[in-house]
Amino acid sequence: MAARVPKERRPTKLKLVREVLHGEPYEYYPLGKYIVAVPGVCGGRPTIKYHRLDARHVIGFLERGDSPQLIARNYHIPVAAVREAIDLASLYDYEESYA
Repeated sequence: MAARVPKERRPTKLKLVREVLHGEPYEYYPLGKYIVAVPGVCGGRPTIKYHRLDARHVIGFLERGDSPQLIARNYHIPVAAVREAIDLASLYDYEESYA
């Protein structure tokens, strides 16, 4: 999964985390506290944890002028998740994950 490959350094081995969410198994690779890569969700690209919101879309909303608070309110996510998507965009190549 290209999205998990850091831009500037060698990839680190990420550990698969297993949880139960609403009685169903939920497995993901944590990229941060709020940004995860879930096999089978959005092609394994970075998403907001427990949501199907692609981190690349969050960056796109910011580029078009939406505030972090507006994005958080519209998608029922913490503002900290939006800020983490911004921070991780400097480490992970979100665009490459779409190639």
